Amino acid sequence: MAFSKMVKPETTELLHLEVLRSQRLAPHWIRVTLGGGEIAKFRPMGYDQWFRLFLPIGGEAGLERVPAKAHKLFGYLKFLRIPDGERPVMRNYTVREHRPATAERGAELDVDFVLHGSVAEGTAGPASRWAETCQPGENVLIIDEGLTFNPERGTDRVVLIGDETALPAIASICASLPSSATGTAMIEVPSEDDALEFEHPTGIDIRWIVRPAHIPPGALALDQLSKTALPDAPFHTYAAGEQSLASGVRKQLVTERGVDKGTVSFCGYWKIGASSPASKAAREQAAEPRQ
Repeated sequence: MAFSKMVKPETTELLHLEVLRSQRLAPHWIRVTLGGGEIAKFRPMGYDQWFRLFLPIGGEAGLERVPAKAHKLFGYLKFLRIPDGERPVMRNYTVREHRPATAERGAELDVDFVLHGSVAEGTAGPASRWAETCQPGENVLIIDEGLTFNPERGTDRVVLIGDETALPAIASICASLPSSATGTAMIEVPSEDDALEFEHPTGIDIRWIVRPAHIPPGALALDQLSKTALPDAPFHTYAAGEQSLASGVRKQLVTERGVDKGTVSFCGYWKIGASSPASKAAREQAAEPRQ
C-alpha cells in the first residue's frame, strides 16, 4: 500500500509568537522557547513536525509585511519584494517539544538551533546569530508545514539516520513512537559535546557517530548504515540532514539493499557549499556585534 510522502497540518495560518526564553544546551546548541501571541492556534502533531520560521533580522516592522502564504510560490515572491534591510530571514525548523497550556502558563514550543560560526567572531549566519542573541519578548512568525515522517509507513520498527541538523527531528520522532518500538538511530555529530541525549523507547539503539573536521558530513553515517543489519520484518526508514546523506540513504537501501521505496522517508535540510538565501542587510548584520 502506498502512503503519502508528507502529512499536511490542519492549517498553514501565519502565527505570531514571541520569545519566552533561551538556553544554551551545549557549545553548538541553543534552545529557544516560543509562546505567547497566537500559540493557542498551533496544533502539535508530534514526530518531525516542521515549520517556516521568520526572524526579524531587519527589525520587527518587517514581520507585519510577511504575506499569509509566504511558503507558497506567489506568496514567496511577494515576500521577496519586502525591501532589503527590512525583510525577515526565513528558515525551516523542527518542533523539538510542544507543551500544552496549563492553569499556570500558556502553551510553549521549543526550537533547537545548531550554531554555525560565532557572533563574537563575526562568523555566525543570520539564524545562528539571532538564536544566540535573541531576548524575551522578541516577535517571530511561523507557518506549520506538517510531517515528513508519515507514521502510516510504520512506527513499530524504525531506522533513523541523520547529521546534527536532524537531531531535533529524530529526538522528537523517538518521543512520539510507541514504547514497544524497536530499531536503530544513527546520528552524526561534529563533537561529543553535540551528542545531546534524549528520551527514546528502550528498544531503539542510539548510535552516536563523532565526525572529524576533515570528513564530509554524512559520509560516516552512510558507511555505518552499509555495515548495519536491517530488521527482518518491514520497517520505516527516516533520513534527514545534509542533502547527500538523505538521498544517499534512500539510494543505498532501495537500489542496493532492496528496501521498498514506499517505506523510506527522507529530507535534505541543507547542502554542502550552499546556504539559504539571505538579504544583503542580513548578511551584513551577521558580521556585526549586536548590542
